[in-house]
Amino acid sequence: MMKQPRQGTPTYARRTVLSVSFVLASSLVLQGCSSGNSEADSGDIELTVLNQSRGQAEALTALAAKYSEETGIKVSVDTPGPADFMSKLQSKAQSNSMPDLFSSVGNSEMAPFYKAGWAFNLESEMNGDWSKNFQPDLLKVTKFNEGNPDGVKAGIYSAHWEISVYGLLVNPDKGTINPSVAPATMADLTKKLAEGGENGQGKFSISASMVPNLIQYYASNYMSDEEIDATFLGKASWKTEAWRKTFKLLEDLAKAGAIASNTIPGGSGDNAAVEKSFFNTRDIGAIFDGSFSIAVARSSAPDFTNYRSLPLPKAADATHEPRARFDTGKGMSVNAKGKHTKESLAFLKWLTAAEQQTYFAKKMGILPSNPEVLKSDTISAQAEGFRDLLPTLQVVPSSLSTDVKNVIQRGSQNLVLGETTPDKLLEDIQVAQDKSK
Repeated sequence: MMKQPRQGTPTYARRTVLSVSFVLASSLVLQGCSSGNSEADSGDIELTVLNQSRGQAEALTALAAKYSEETGIKVSVDTPGPADFMSKLQSKAQSNSMPDLFSSVGNSEMAPFYKAGWAFNLESEMNGDWSKNFQPDLLKVTKFNEGNPDGVKAGIYSAHWEISVYGLLVNPDKGTINPSVAPATMADLTKKLAEGGENGQGKFSISASMVPNLIQYYASNYMSDEEIDATFLGKASWKTEAWRKTFKLLEDLAKAGAIASNTIPGGSGDNAAVEKSFFNTRDIGAIFDGSFSIAVARSSAPDFTNYRSLPLPKAADATHEPRARFDTGKGMSVNAKGKHTKESLAFLKWLTAAEQQTYFAKKMGILPSNPEVLKSDTISAQAEGFRDLLPTLQVVPSSLSTDVKNVIQRGSQNLVLGETTPDKLLEDIQVAQDKSK
């Protein structure tokens, strides 16, 4: 079982999405104020779903068909994929043609839509039996508390059938990392990855969009959850020795020659490219990713099953026991202004019930959010390492601002290329943090 967190407000999810600008946010608010909220009185009902996940598209479509058979309510699923999802959702909002349900890809990314009133507040619904389908920790990081940095009215605006845990994925066939004898420290891992690269066995890779998750995870070696949270809120400085040591991780990996192609892929679809290198072409020995990536492997490389998940090794000079980063996984929001709000809510409750979560877990290998299903034997061998991290999760109540995340992503690429230093990068991050207040 997971530890109980001290408090919770949103963190951000880690799939690749497009940044939402201030201008767009203002546009969404204006558009959101112009739509009605009527229920269908009669006639056939068809629910429209805009799905972000390419890895879970097959399973979601199958479940939608099952629900249609059981209820007579047709459910149509549109899956543009992670690279195009946000742009399509933005277009839908601006044209007042929002779907009945849409994927929630992270609190910070979804905040403009929530502030515009596009999502139904599920908090009162969670006060009943429905909440039993979710880990308490997960509900607490899903919720926007009063005074949250994103400026969203307090509430819960999405429900998730998956919990995402971040860590390493390793391919033992490359001969670099043996999952049965995991490296004890990050220095040990760096050495093994560098040696594996020299032997042509593949190195380490991480996308720019995934770096903030790596940094938050590794920072727990030097800081408490409260200290990390204070930094994210702008109440504590980024320019500290603890954060310098955290970002030095990337510099150390680069100097050791452990990073594939000596670069961190960026841009739209950057993590999809990293996953392709690991799951499909298999020229990478290890990547940092989330448990959700297993669904991608199931759909794109079903014959590749020998990889395993592992924790990020602790820092040799750690002052705290490291705690794994976790977040909301795949889930949906209900269009609060749609014609079928009641029916959409019923479908979302059904979709997040234990039976459907079990199907997702078996079909796609994800970590379900239901506590009982999570403890069952439905968890895949590939996800077991992620599940083992659940008792040691960090709970950071606040999320990084979009500006800070962008600086971290760009700066990490420059750091690996030797074009900046940890100290200079922290100065840039602090400037972005101050502008976000």
